[in-house]
Amino acid sequence: MNTTVSLTQIDFSKNNGLVPAIVQDINTKEVVMQGWMNHEALQKSIDTRLVTFFSRSKQRLWTKGESSGNYLRLESLSTDCDHDALLIGVIPEGPACHTGSRSCFVGEETTIVSGNASYTDLGFLARLEGVLKQRRGSNPDSSYTARLFSEGPKRIAKKVGEEAAEVLLEAENGSTSRLIEESADLLYHLEVLLLSRGLGLEDLVSELKRRHES
Repeated sequence: MNTTVSLTQIDFSKNNGLVPAIVQDINTKEVVMQGWMNHEALQKSIDTRLVTFFSRSKQRLWTKGESSGNYLRLESLSTDCDHDALLIGVIPEGPACHTGSRSCFVGEETTIVSGNASYTDLGFLARLEGVLKQRRGSNPDSSYTARLFSEGPKRIAKKVGEEAAEVLLEAENGSTSRLIEESADLLYHLEVLLLSRGLGLEDLVSELKRRHES
């Protein structure tokens, strides 16, 4: 876990022993929720690697996902310049909001763009991965994705190869629209393959970052 925080640095005195904790998806950079932590909640979050808050209404600690299963896996931790607020980087294991939305900030938009795609748009890959995770282990008759998972990595890898060949053909002789369609098929099947091996997009991002920094 990446952290720039020492518990002794954090100023819990301003809000009756609490500090606001802003939770951000570490892959998409989307802010997904905000809660409050006291010293005990922060220590438990670090010890268990599952984000735990202090509930002001119930006056007790609560681990996000303890009833829904939608945990927030702690990946990074930093504080602001005054040491009285926390930024929590997480990998969400399901929707962060109790309404079933990926974020409690409904309607949030990102205006910074890269090419023609906003970072919110690019973050859809992480949302897609969350859906695929939910399909893993489901009844094979319930969806194409569930059936793929049931057939195992060898079969999924074959599909990745088939889709890669289609991308090559469209790149050489096809239309732009067909190239995009086949590339989307390839990316989808690649995500399924990674998940079938216990991996995910964060593993690809980590490798790309390592190469960029070397």
